[in-house]
Amino acid sequence: MRVCWNAVIAIAPLLASACKGEAPRAAERSSAPSAASERDAPAASAIATRCDLPDVPLRRPAPARLIAIGDLHGDADAARIVLRLAGAIDGHDAWIGGALVVVQLGDVLDRGDGEQDILDLFATLEPQARAAGGALLPLLGNHELMNAAGDFRYVTPGGFADFDDAPGVAASPADVHDVPAQARARAEALFPRGPYAMRLTGHDVVMIVGDTLFAHGGVEPAWSTHLDELNRGARCWLAGQGPLPDALTAEHGPAWSRAFAGDDVDCAAVEATLRATRTRRMVIAHTVQPHGISSACDDRVWRIDVGLAKLYGGPRQVLEIQGDTVRALTASP
Repeated sequence: MRVCWNAVIAIAPLLASACKGEAPRAAERSSAPSAASERDAPAASAIATRCDLPDVPLRRPAPARLIAIGDLHGDADAARIVLRLAGAIDGHDAWIGGALVVVQLGDVLDRGDGEQDILDLFATLEPQARAAGGALLPLLGNHELMNAAGDFRYVTPGGFADFDDAPGVAASPADVHDVPAQARARAEALFPRGPYAMRLTGHDVVMIVGDTLFAHGGVEPAWSTHLDELNRGARCWLAGQGPLPDALTAEHGPAWSRAFAGDDVDCAAVEATLRATRTRRMVIAHTVQPHGISSACDDRVWRIDVGLAKLYGGPRQVLEIQGDTVRALTASP
């Protein structure tokens, strides 16, 4: 992926067409794509990557209480508010959720200045949650993948400076030889093999917890039989043990799809995915819902990107799943 670095540095927050004459490979898309056909998903062999990382199960057992959190986009204050709303942490950022399971659906990065703070908070909370019998399970969103691929168009000026003092960056093995000085610390942290990229190798693209399917953008039917390969391909690439799979930048892929996020949802496609994955519902983020958490197809798909980051000014909401009961929780203003 070729990056127009001078333009990225100069107008990163506004970069819509900085690399003149070069179509961005992973540009943000504002309209929901149509449902994918079988030809849109590559063969499993095109996704899977051989590397020495251990396999991670796609499915996890259902907890008594499950919380899903949408896009955070660099707002560390909002991250703490919704984690407290969920009953996951106390006022000192310590895990108090016990056996609670929290799935965060990605897009921690970009559009805000507190990205490192959130990633470091997650790294602290994950082992605390495991020790208590619970779990904090962040997913990879399209913005994590974009940054690891060198696409910094949505980085704020503070976001470039944020990783200057990040742990492990000075000794990063990431290949940043052609990156300008202003972006080098961020690249050293997030490029494949970098210390924060290695943390991200522990995050899935898609996950099933109990009878609920989670993905940042959504799982269209053509991708529903490739979930293990998608997760492994992302991990291996972030660890520097394989190429960037085309599946991770595909318009209809699980990190980018908007097929289930708008008003006109193909409920037959939702049902096809749920049947193929043996799940009851799908939870997605990626596309801001203007009126807060919403559902479609008789609550078979839940959309939880509410624009809770400061940039958007949306409500501070999370989704709670307890057995057959699914509801939105909202923090007081």
